Amino acid sequence: MSRGTVHRTGKVSRKTKETDISVSLDLDGSGKAEIVTGIGFFDHMLEQLAKHALIDITVKAKGDLHIDGHHTAEDTGIALGKALKEAIGDKKGIRRYGHFDLVMDEARSSVALDLSNRSYLVWNAAFTADRLGEMDTELFQEFFHAFAQSGGITLHVENRCGQNNHHIIESIFKACAKALRMAVEIDPRAPDQLPSTKGAL
Repeated sequence: MSRGTVHRTGKVSRKTKETDISVSLDLDGSGKAEIVTGIGFFDHMLEQLAKHALIDITVKAKGDLHIDGHHTAEDTGIALGKALKEAIGDKKGIRRYGHFDLVMDEARSSVALDLSNRSYLVWNAAFTADRLGEMDTELFQEFFHAFAQSGGITLHVENRCGQNNHHIIESIFKACAKALRMAVEIDPRAPDQLPSTKGAL
């Protein structure tokens, strides 16, 4: 649900000596994704984020992959967080909080978040493989840290159990998507109210 008939959208371009990234998103979309980062597994995870959050996301990223994927993953997180923040706008009417406990076969992950404009990441997830496809598994934490930092999100991520590394990280992305969907939705009981007693977020 959107406020009125205008979709809530954000668009960010970020260019450095290491990366050239453009991101656009629509919070009131249907989960469509157009993702090209040069890292196949990362593309797959961002597609999960779009699909399960019902947020249309376009990411076009060119990075120094001849070195590694670090700058591409981190800068994509920065751009995506900024686009999300722009799309949310003044935060009036949103639920603000979201949480989801998700299972994927033997893996179970929980994500809780607050669109508080206070950036913080709690990360409790570990991997037994160094890489998934072309992506270093340590870069997942870097992505979520950048996303939370630039998006003004308090983000708690916990993998409760799991053996398959693919299942572990995919359950995290899907849980984050579901929590994000909850948090950005317009509360029909308070569509024009700011979800804070302070009067500002």
